[in-house]
Amino acid sequence: MRRRLFTVWGVLIGIALFLVYRGYPSSLDSWVEDRVYQRQGFADSRIVLIGIDDESIRSLGQWPWPRSVHAELLDRISSGHPAVVAFDLTFQVPSSSPGEDAAWVEAVSKAGNVVLPTYGTFPPFQKRGVVQALTLADPFDALREAAAAVGHINVMADQDQIVRRSLLRFEYKGRAVNHMAWEIYRLYATHVQDRNPSGGIRPLESPPVDEFGRFVVPFTGIPGQYEMFSYASVLRGDIPADYFADKIVMIGPYTASLQDNYVTPLDHHTPMYGVEIHANIVQALLENNEKKTVEWHWNALLLLIMGAAAYVFFRLVHPVYSLLMLAVLTALLLAGGRWLYDKGLLISIGYPLIFLGAFYLAALLLRYFYEWTERRRVTEIFGRYVAPQVVNQILSAGRDGLKLGGVRRTLTVMFVDIRGFTSLSESSEPEEIVSVVNEYLDLAARCIFRYEGTLDKFIGDAAMAIFNAPLEQEDHAFKAVQAALAIQNGAAELESKWKARLNREISFGIGIHTGPAVFGNIGSRKRMDYTAIGDTVNTAARLESRAKPGRILLSEAVYVQIEGRVAVSRSGFYQLKGKEQEIVAYEVEGLL
Repeated sequence: MRRRLFTVWGVLIGIALFLVYRGYPSSLDSWVEDRVYQRQGFADSRIVLIGIDDESIRSLGQWPWPRSVHAELLDRISSGHPAVVAFDLTFQVPSSSPGEDAAWVEAVSKAGNVVLPTYGTFPPFQKRGVVQALTLADPFDALREAAAAVGHINVMADQDQIVRRSLLRFEYKGRAVNHMAWEIYRLYATHVQDRNPSGGIRPLESPPVDEFGRFVVPFTGIPGQYEMFSYASVLRGDIPADYFADKIVMIGPYTASLQDNYVTPLDHHTPMYGVEIHANIVQALLENNEKKTVEWHWNALLLLIMGAAAYVFFRLVHPVYSLLMLAVLTALLLAGGRWLYDKGLLISIGYPLIFLGAFYLAALLLRYFYEWTERRRVTEIFGRYVAPQVVNQILSAGRDGLKLGGVRRTLTVMFVDIRGFTSLSESSEPEEIVSVVNEYLDLAARCIFRYEGTLDKFIGDAAMAIFNAPLEQEDHAFKAVQAALAIQNGAAELESKWKARLNREISFGIGIHTGPAVFGNIGSRKRMDYTAIGDTVNTAARLESRAKPGRILLSEAVYVQIEGRVAVSRSGFYQLKGKEQEIVAYEVEGLL
């Protein structure tokens, strides 16, 4: 039954988590990716940023600036022969000054290596596959034709507003629009190849993307880590133009007032400007630092393996060791995930960790549920046989305190029988007979429990009790005699009551014997009784049959255990049924 519960519980948890998973990252996945996978490195010196910062706005006036200003900046930079110049600034429509637009277009065309941005808008829900844009904010026509390339600058944040992935490309009316960082890298690779045909860098065919066309951004720099010069300082000539030779120069907002900043995995508190995010992507492309996201069905296979391992281990092993194993498996998952990430493979760690935790908690709850049901079962079974305090001792001692199936031990066995029951049955109504039997046997049971005896069974109008089982007891023979005397004293009141009602003498006869016996669950698999068997039991029953009404008859084996504490009459010899030789027995008079 316990195995079935574990199996059913494990299957249900596995199905539920598997259906929830279906390839969508959990918040735990994101946390692992941020804290374990992403690591700060060194910013690539080939990348230089020119920031439209607060100083530049104070110097050049309110944003936006005339396009002739951008043309002047581009001319100054281009004189130093940079490899690529990228503007993280949109120019969707011509301005009100055609002359300024013409100067700007001419500067872009003359440079020949300028990447300009575009921006797409998308429907709220996307199907897996190539993303389709609803609108596209391209540069105005003349500027677009002058640019060396146009790439999108859409920043894709997760639900927690942290940027971890970016869209490699999307489509708009049949046109493929690549990410600006990809276009920068492509132009830079061409520039290097032209300078050094034998030692150029080879462009990637395409970064690995997920089913939505997104690629993982392995951030290297934190906010402010890339080399940045103020737009105004470059325009003034504070930075020599030849400093930008063969570099990738990226120009964009570098102040919070322009609202182009986002939270990234390396720093959840300090936002990073959009131009810095694009710089991180460009560096990853330069270093061929690509991260392939494992397809969801491989992650699902990992989940099934972890679930099966958790099921087998947590079901069989103690919770403390299971907790240690949970910690070991967690550490192995994190270390293995980090190792694979460094090799370029991104696997889902969050759901396997959730699986492990869920299976551990399920195993723990089922274990406690099983123990609770076992306590209830033991309480229900032994609560009918023994005193409540004995049941508590059995439960506290656990399996060591309760050995079922047959245990040999020295026991004290007591039989109690109602005298006068046969004649009473012949002359009284059944309802009255039942009332008499119930009252007398209830008295016997209460007295047996009071002295920690085990009520073995009721046999018609008789009862059998054993002492020193299931738990070992000190001085069990004396406890049995005390229980018998309690029954004898309590019976006096009942005798008076029923004599007045039925005009008949009703009393007890009690026999007690101590000796070796076997006790435990005895019977068939479908029907068992907790009882004791052996010659000791038979001897106690025969002594009870020889006891006079209202008297307690002890064997010599019992008397040896209680001598000096119980007053007895002179011993006598009794021939018991089934015994070849007479035995010595004593009648109890009371406690000394």
